[in-house]
Amino acid sequence: MASTARLMAETPHKVLAVDVYNDKIKHLLEPSSLPWADRIQFHRINIKNDSRLEGLIKMADLTINLAAICTPADYNTRPLDTIYSNFIDALPVVKYCSENNKRLIHFSTCEVYGKTIGSFLPKDHPLRQDPAYFVLKEDDSPCIFGSIEKQRWSYACAKQLIERLIYAEGAENDLEFTIVRPFNWIGPRMDFIPGIDGPSEGVPRVLACFSNNLLRREPLKLVDGGESQRTFIYIKDAIEAVLLMIENPARANGHIFNVGNPNNEVTVRQLAEMMTEVYSKVSGEPSLEVPTVDISSKEFYGEGYDDSDKRIPDMTIINKQLGWDPKTSLWDLLESTLTYQHRTYAEAVKQAISKPLASS
Repeated sequence: MASTARLMAETPHKVLAVDVYNDKIKHLLEPSSLPWADRIQFHRINIKNDSRLEGLIKMADLTINLAAICTPADYNTRPLDTIYSNFIDALPVVKYCSENNKRLIHFSTCEVYGKTIGSFLPKDHPLRQDPAYFVLKEDDSPCIFGSIEKQRWSYACAKQLIERLIYAEGAENDLEFTIVRPFNWIGPRMDFIPGIDGPSEGVPRVLACFSNNLLRREPLKLVDGGESQRTFIYIKDAIEAVLLMIENPARANGHIFNVGNPNNEVTVRQLAEMMTEVYSKVSGEPSLEVPTVDISSKEFYGEGYDDSDKRIPDMTIINKQLGWDPKTSLWDLLESTLTYQHRTYAEAVKQAISKPLASS
């Protein structure tokens, strides 16, 4: 959504936006007096069952496919939907681009890497500290998933298979493609606050989960102690990379790009501590006496959950091909994002909390 805003504001491109809802881009579609009103069209369709999809792809020079179920809470509870969304439903997009000689930028995930080699070593093994055992390289790192009964990997497997199909289309049918592997992009409008701008029963990704807890003055829930390590990148930095892919097809075609910030690595527990401190600063509210609570993955996600220990992207290929590096520190991106979350949602959350429960 943020990339659409940048395309409208800073380029002459026309955009055909396709989704099942337009909530996140309403500000770009209304009012009609906006200077780019004639350069953006919204089409409310579901790509998995709408015959208009091929016609829209034929009209465009480039298709950017971001459609997916990509929330960890869904991988266990909706594994079939997850697999269909990320593989079966993506097949027509790839097919139409290939058959009509249209360029494709496909959004995959850092989850295709699965577990690191180092995660199979004893916890105190010195090789765990060797980058060769945990830094993830597009053209070198193995993709290691958990057992079949761990349905959490349904997402990663579907994403890897569609990557392989796209790569095969390039090899056999000359499809011009770029594959993007995002590493935890965060920022305003990247996710939903349950019951405010998204379903009340939904469980968003980690930043929005923690934001929701902070807005409601509830302890942040740390799954299995919050020991998993992640890197986080500001959405504005990530969009710079995507714009470079759009504008430089000769340097982007045929490549898989990690898009993340290896300098912003923390454990999930450290992220919770930082967010608690930053939110107290931007909201003026004191932190809770008990800011975090531990919860098991089984209790939070249900049966079949598994996780990767560490995700550090190697940035060699994108730096070489596009000259891109991320800029924003974790503290700065959290301060910017939580300022937006507080300004946008704090009052709505207070009103939602103060409403009396309906009598049963």
